[in-house]
Amino acid sequence: MAAILIAEDDAAVRQVLRMHLELAGHAVLEAEDAAQARALLPKGPDLAVLDVMMPGEDGFSLAPAVMEAGVPVLFVTAKSAVPDRVRGLKLGAQDYILKPYEPAELLARVENILRRTQREQDTLVFGTLAIDCRARRVTLGGATVPLAAMEYDLLVMLARRRGVAMSREELLAGVWGYDYIGETRTVDVHIQRLRSKIGAAYIETVYKFGYMFCWPPREGDDA
Repeated sequence: MAAILIAEDDAAVRQVLRMHLELAGHAVLEAEDAAQARALLPKGPDLAVLDVMMPGEDGFSLAPAVMEAGVPVLFVTAKSAVPDRVRGLKLGAQDYILKPYEPAELLARVENILRRTQREQDTLVFGTLAIDCRARRVTLGGATVPLAAMEYDLLVMLARRRGVAMSREELLAGVWGYDYIGETRTVDVHIQRLRSKIGAAYIETVYKFGYMFCWPPREGDDA
């Protein structure tokens, strides 16, 4: 599961994209123009799907700011001319898809980009907290933090989507699996254990919803 930013001025197209991405297990952030997309970048999306032909600031103009924030870009556009495609790729986009397209093709391109880019994120570093995803090892201030397997998986899932509120149901499905026979209280118990080991400030409670990984960490959040 990843957090996907959609910047698209057509509300109907955004709705279809959101539906297919959520069915594939992804969280979706929606923007109808470049200004809204810029405002959502601090939420730390894993990928941005940018419409090239947005009114005002277009996708080509927005893309450098998105990539400077460390977010890979997939352009979606009706522009079929080769120079336009070349321009998008030269800007540093990971891929380019033409309208109209089949949802299955877009999802395949999204998954390919996520596989390529998330492989590069072998170590997640948040100040003195470091997560070595290859070794499944977490350190805090240089000292190893002993985490159970589910605690580690829960931390990584939250950390990769820092700034994005995740429901208990999403966390339960992503870490324990959709066929897990249990209740969301399981998530609360593991969050409490995580907080006791890495500090409560990294994981914020989202009232009556779930949890969010915070960077920079926020002080004073309650379990």
